[in-house]
Amino acid sequence: MIKAKGYAAQSSGSKLEPWEFDRRTIGTRDVLIQILFCGVCHTDLHMVNSDWGPGTFPMVPGHEIVGRIIETGKEVSKFKIGDHAGVGVMVDSCGTCPDCQAHQEQFCSVSPVQTYGSKGYDGLTTYGGYSNVIVVDEKFTHLISDKLNLAATAPLLCAGITTYSPLKKWKVGKGHQLAVVGLGGLGHMAVKFGIALGAEVTVLSTSETKREDAKALGAHHFVVTTDVEELATVKSKFDFILDTVSAKHDLNLYITLLKTDGVHICVGIPNEPFSLSPFSLPNGNKVVAGSGAGGLSETQEMLDFCAAHDIVSEIELIDIKEIHPAFDRMIKGHVRYRFVIDLSTLR
Repeated sequence: MIKAKGYAAQSSGSKLEPWEFDRRTIGTRDVLIQILFCGVCHTDLHMVNSDWGPGTFPMVPGHEIVGRIIETGKEVSKFKIGDHAGVGVMVDSCGTCPDCQAHQEQFCSVSPVQTYGSKGYDGLTTYGGYSNVIVVDEKFTHLISDKLNLAATAPLLCAGITTYSPLKKWKVGKGHQLAVVGLGGLGHMAVKFGIALGAEVTVLSTSETKREDAKALGAHHFVVTTDVEELATVKSKFDFILDTVSAKHDLNLYITLLKTDGVHICVGIPNEPFSLSPFSLPNGNKVVAGSGAGGLSETQEMLDFCAAHDIVSEIELIDIKEIHPAFDRMIKGHVRYRFVIDLSTLR
């Protein structure tokens, strides 16, 4: 086993505190990564608090991991020592079910192994990136270009792929009107990707204070959705709406902004169910769709796309000891746009 140290919650809702633990021994196809940076995702807080069901504790959160390869198994061919590498939301899957065969490992129907709070096929609990090292199968490890700022790349492993994947699935691009609901960790990445793909991008927000931020990110338009007159100007305008909001909100409002055959894509996950009028969708053949992360090949495609288009997340780098103030600010939306932990502060 490999000795590791990190920050862990010992029980549901408890504070993250320093904790020493064991990583599995490196297998023939594994890589050992020295973690340099780890993004802070809202999912981390949900998982620590068991908001989505009972968690597995002790829990070391973190699934936006970037670092440096420091050791490789004898059959590893994808990486060499010194390469920059990333790990996202999953670290294993069955590899044989229809979803895995279709390169959608994130939906593995047998047993997808999440990066933390999950049980691996070896029976060991997985621990995430709020730590100094991690052992991962090379198949579930992504190569990161030296062109990219490493710290600002970390959120791409979740926020990046979560917004890139639906835009690619629905072939959003030149000639399309794309609206992004919410300008947070996910929303600001959706704006960057939408522009890079050639769409005309409008940010929809309840907050006037986000207008200048949206403009700085390159958004073509900005609409305050609580302004009735402003909202009326975009009725039936959009081919696609990418909804990144994780708080309760009214989908019926946004569906009126879609063109005929328009698609509203949900990537945010509110704690309460959506409510839809039965008349919302038939009137104009509207579609409400969901999207959850992306598979291994698509995640690597996204990282390569980012390297080619100079796209990274806008981040605030923090000391790991600042994680709870960061959680508090994240809940209040007081971060532009993603916290990233500098793991050198763990050492």
